[in-house]
Amino acid sequence: MRRLIYSMNVTLDGYIAAPGDDIGWGVPSAELHQWFNDRARGIGVSLYGRKLWEVMSAHWPTADQKPGTAPVEVEFARIWQRTPKVVFSTTLDEVSGNARLVTDDAVAEITRLKAEDGAPMEIGGATLAGAAMRAGLIDEFQVVTHPVLVGGGTPFFSTLDSWVNLSLVETRTFPDDVTLSRYEPRR
Repeated sequence: MRRLIYSMNVTLDGYIAAPGDDIGWGVPSAELHQWFNDRARGIGVSLYGRKLWEVMSAHWPTADQKPGTAPVEVEFARIWQRTPKVVFSTTLDEVSGNARLVTDDAVAEITRLKAEDGAPMEIGGATLAGAAMRAGLIDEFQVVTHPVLVGGGTPFFSTLDSWVNLSLVETRTFPDDVTLSRYEPRR
């Protein structure tokens, strides 16, 4: 059975995007970017909601070909391009690259994918991750907290139907006072 990991950059006040979907506050240091690269190398499938897919697919398919791109970003682009992706959307008609589109029951498809053997899956996008959280499908939360307060926007955690008790399994500090906290649900 695959593990499902929810990992995103988040502000100290709990948002993955500021008002207007602004993510400019979350620019990673080279060390943090390398951590994301190392982590991404072990991912078997990436699951995206529509908004995050649009952000990622607008940049990473060609980021490794742009002059002046930092080596750590070139490395991430190539990892991202190779990783199979599943995009969940009821408004998109198609996706590109090695992605496939799912337009119906996201929880059913994530449950089916989790039942397969293989490397861990990652999930991104607040709405999609919220549905997976409410269904009890997330095995690990990787909260990469940036020391900035934005006052509103898209929250990392969505409204839940019941409490989810977590156990802290790792903490780490990166440059620019960014911290990683890894949690697993207590089952």
